[in-house]
Amino acid sequence: MALNVDTVYKTVLLIMNKEQRGYVTPDEFNKIATQVQLQIFENYFEDYTQQLRVPQNTSEYSERLKELDNKISIFKTTATGTQLTYVAADPAYFLGPTTNNPSTMPPGLSQTDVYKLGTVYYTPSVGYDIECQRIQKNDFLQINKSPLTRPTESFPQYLWEQERIIIYPQSINQVNAITISYIRKPQNVVWGYTQSGNAYIYNPSASTWPELDATEQVNFILKILMYMGIIINDPLIIQAAAQESQKIEVNAKS
Repeated sequence: MALNVDTVYKTVLLIMNKEQRGYVTPDEFNKIATQVQLQIFENYFEDYTQQLRVPQNTSEYSERLKELDNKISIFKTTATGTQLTYVAADPAYFLGPTTNNPSTMPPGLSQTDVYKLGTVYYTPSVGYDIECQRIQKNDFLQINKSPLTRPTESFPQYLWEQERIIIYPQSINQVNAITISYIRKPQNVVWGYTQSGNAYIYNPSASTWPELDATEQVNFILKILMYMGIIINDPLIIQAAAQESQKIEVNAKS
């Protein structure tokens, strides 16, 4: 279950106003909440790698790797058919689904929704799936020299460069024959509103909830408060929020 953006925003307002530290506008909240969501999201993968190095318990509800995988699973998806775009360049390549958040991409790169690419499948006309082998550029140069190791439609390979899926042999150019599994990027957080005078009124239809797991609510709010403390230049709220957030992270990793 995702976090309720209205609950989060009103909690932040309550804490800030109770301490008479000023008002948080919706636009300020949306920008900070989007940044915090991205920060927590990216930490999942570092934490997952770290947990692979330590012994795990077998309890059904407290296994750390399982908990992290549950949080990441929100962003796991697949794409096929018209969701992929075939670009007949030299070399030709496929693009993943277009992101609804182009501001997260630097200029000059494809605006795709793929954060981490998983598996690429090729389905020829006979109807069975063939997993494409991911290779590096230097490996491909060596593999392509010999007819015995050169990629074929029975043993396809691909490069993943600048968010482009370059499949070899290049005769594989049917979009409907390609399927990818991937982890998508989180959407921007939006507390949508209508304005009546100086009052902001919550508008659910114009809002986008944080896509984090419900267990992240406390940590999410604390990190937002920490950024708010930086904006209003209040060391006390920065310190208090940072300490509580650090406790949560230490408990989650220890």
